[in-house]
Amino acid sequence: MTDQVSDNEHTLVIFKGKNIRRMLSQGEWWFSVIDVVAALTDSANPRDYWYKMKIRVKDEDDAELSTLCRQLKLVAPDGKLRETDCANTEGLFRIIQSIPSPKAEPFKRWLAKVGYERVQEIENPELATKRTRMLYKLKGYSEDWIEKRMRGIAIREELTDEWQKRGAKEQMDYEILTAEISKATFGVTPSAYKKLKGLKRENLRDHMDDFELIFTMLGERSTTEIHRNENSKGVAKLQSDAKAGGKIAGNARKALEKRLGHPIVSPDNFLPKKSSPKLAKNTKKDES
Repeated sequence: MTDQVSDNEHTLVIFKGKNIRRMLSQGEWWFSVIDVVAALTDSANPRDYWYKMKIRVKDEDDAELSTLCRQLKLVAPDGKLRETDCANTEGLFRIIQSIPSPKAEPFKRWLAKVGYERVQEIENPELATKRTRMLYKLKGYSEDWIEKRMRGIAIREELTDEWQKRGAKEQMDYEILTAEISKATFGVTPSAYKKLKGLKRENLRDHMDDFELIFTMLGERSTTEIHRNENSKGVAKLQSDAKAGGKIAGNARKALEKRLGHPIVSPDNFLPKKSSPKLAKNTKKDES
């Protein structure tokens, strides 16, 4: 069975048919411990298994497995971001030593491979780009759509780099700033936008059409340039800039909608089918 990355921002990897959530933080992957326990033990209640396992290891070895973990927000089965125990590659190697499972050794090899791929990507960022392009192609996206999506990823990374340098904290502040750009650009927050498209755990931008991607890029690129031009500092100023950058894209969207006679925001999205997936056609339903 091929183990593969199946998402972009809150990324899933697959081990022997089991989804394992992970997040990139400070240059390294952090994996959901609960998901790893589920993959190695087939436990009906991996959360309870992990809780009892920490107690057992504490009693037997006087070791605190919790110290190997960080609480990171990952997408839960209900589609919401929830704090989850996560460990990096080194921490997971220690944790799985305490899990009696015939899958432990294959998992170690798999984990080493996943970690090595990340090292390769840091040394040669083009590898990450190539892998992402290939995944989108396998999902059925057109080359033209992929080109826009990849450009959007680059613009997004450029923006979050500015946020980090200018005083925003990851996740919490990023979500607030992103919501401001989205509201000004499309009239809806990302969460409302996902609801409009009928999405839960899926990546919203992976389900946007050409115009939605283009206006997303315009809002984020405008915000980045405003930050730089005004040397913005602090979350309050970044938030004001985000509204301004999004408004630029929003005004352009409204002008196009007026000329076309129908809204750009659409409930349609790209959804994988059992047969060959394809991009949905635009409809004329209004935004919510």
